[in-house]
Amino acid sequence: MTIAVNGTIVSLPDDPRVSLLDLLREHLHLPGTKKGCNQGACGACTVLADGERILSCLALAVQYEGRAITTVEGLATDEGLHPLQAAFIEHDGFQCGYCTPGQICSAIGMADELRRGVPSHVTRDLAAPVIALTHDELRERMSGNLCRCGAHNGIVEAIAETFAELVP
Repeated sequence: MTIAVNGTIVSLPDDPRVSLLDLLREHLHLPGTKKGCNQGACGACTVLADGERILSCLALAVQYEGRAITTVEGLATDEGLHPLQAAFIEHDGFQCGYCTPGQICSAIGMADELRRGVPSHVTRDLAAPVIALTHDELRERMSGNLCRCGAHNGIVEAIAETFAELVP
């Protein structure tokens, strides 16, 4: 059984109880994905599974057999950082940096949800063909990713700038 992590095919562990988070950190030595609460409440462990954001602490690695997982380490290319990574630096979207990888992966998944027309709790018009990334939409959609050190305004600015085509 295998899984693709950041474009590399790797074997899944023999133990079916290993979480995706532990596979990434302990088995594959990818420290970017953080273990925060280990209960799905903080978002520090957010990664992308086939482009959709998931909490890796709540997922068993075997559930993702044959799927593509992208961590914060897999976002940069040979040409440089992902635009959102660069925006986090420009807007001081990190202080301690612990939540940063999860925030970045979550924001990328969130932007894709908007492009696909997936509504949130605060979406006003559920029949609208396009959902704009308003201040309220952004904050609601990112509410599952906590920042405890006070970099929230920089995080919001970085996301809004990077995905400006979605902002009204």
